[in-house]
Amino acid sequence: MSMSIRYVSYKVVMYTVVMPSRWTETVETHRNDVRHAIMDTTAALVAGQGLLSVTMSEIAEKTGIGRATLYKYFPEVEAILFAWHERHINGHLQHLIEVRDHADDPGERLKAVFEAYALHAHESRGLHDTELAALVHRGDHVARVEQQLNVFIQGLLTEAAKAGHVRDDVASAELASYCLHALSAARSLASTAGVRRLVEITLAGMQPPR
Repeated sequence: MSMSIRYVSYKVVMYTVVMPSRWTETVETHRNDVRHAIMDTTAALVAGQGLLSVTMSEIAEKTGIGRATLYKYFPEVEAILFAWHERHINGHLQHLIEVRDHADDPGERLKAVFEAYALHAHESRGLHDTELAALVHRGDHVARVEQQLNVFIQGLLTEAAKAGHVRDDVASAELASYCLHALSAARSLASTAGVRRLVEITLAGMQPPR
């Protein structure tokens, strides 16, 4: 009897060792899918009925999971919304990186990224002053991503300055701050044509002095 028990234990240990890695990947993929579903459901509920009326129980029900499962992912509604917003702005930053990588010339890269940034600001203008926006912009993640964005823009400006497209008598950090503030005005513009004019004006303000 004791030999049989040892044999079963040995087989279990061996199965654990040789378990294919894709099993772990499948579990992790499932967790990510659930996490994203929770975030999307919560954002939709808040947008539809207001922040204060949304509960964890409702989120669990609409997502199709149990409350206990939900609490394994997030402790409260605000934490879900912070994670949702961080995913959103990280996705925006990743999009800007892809836009940069599709242009060859430093000047064209700068212009393409400025247009993408300004158009995004223009398209999200209706959400900027909402209750949800007021909440998520208080998260620590906002300052972190803004810093990454600033460094990203500085890199573009430095390359453009070396190629003679941008003035080099002002620090790139200072220019980046100027550009981001200027392009944020796209939120108040009525048309995409106005957004593109704003980009042209911003670029013109950084031309090397004659």
